[in-house]
Amino acid sequence: MIFNLFKSKPTLKELIPEEFVDIHSHILPGIDDGAKDIKESLVLLSEMEKMGFKKIIATPHTYPGLYENNPKKIIKSYDLVNSNLKGSLEIEYATEYFTDSYLIEKAENKQILTINKNYILIELSFNSKPINLYEIVFKLQLNDYIPIIAHPERYIYMFNNNLKDFHKLKKIGCKFQLNLLSTTGYYGKHISQLSDKLLRENFIDFVGSDIHNLRHIKEFESKIKINEVEKLEKAIDSNRIFS
Repeated sequence: MIFNLFKSKPTLKELIPEEFVDIHSHILPGIDDGAKDIKESLVLLSEMEKMGFKKIIATPHTYPGLYENNPKKIIKSYDLVNSNLKGSLEIEYATEYFTDSYLIEKAENKQILTINKNYILIELSFNSKPINLYEIVFKLQLNDYIPIIAHPERYIYMFNNNLKDFHKLKKIGCKFQLNLLSTTGYYGKHISQLSDKLLRENFIDFVGSDIHNLRHIKEFESKIKINEVEKLEKAIDSNRIFS
């Protein structure tokens, strides 16, 4: 589905293919800042299925001191949703890890919740780059994990020095996951512009909805603001490897 740049831009919803696989969402109830209860979880999942989502990998936050999640807690929330789920939608679970030193011990002890066996979804601070970011990435890779960095377009401090950190992280094997809502201006015009830049420079590997609530669902009806539509579509299609 290729949209002409000179025509009206599509809504984000129009870009979602049939059987889309989402690798980043917060639809498990009561364990982070996403769905508050099972009722909200089921409403979100129903709306996602209507848009063409076929498989959703739930990735609640694991953030020491804020969201103290662990496999047992996440699986309990997942089981609650899965046992109440109707229709053909598939759900799996992983987590979105906040990048800090605790990850090294988890990796060495093989305590990581992964996507597709060896991908690990990680997020950085929105304020500054972790001092030991490259050490953490190295230790994750040493233990056979492939880091996927969530929503890199939102780490404004990373856009200094001619994208030096992006180039370095890409070179050593990290993957980058763009938030779909960043393309509509949901997080602000500047974030949309940075999304365009990362797409144009071929940094983006995958996409994720990062859906937390019905406001995020509603945003899929908005038109996209970026110019790199074809590269966005390519990244969306790349999510098929997680089928």
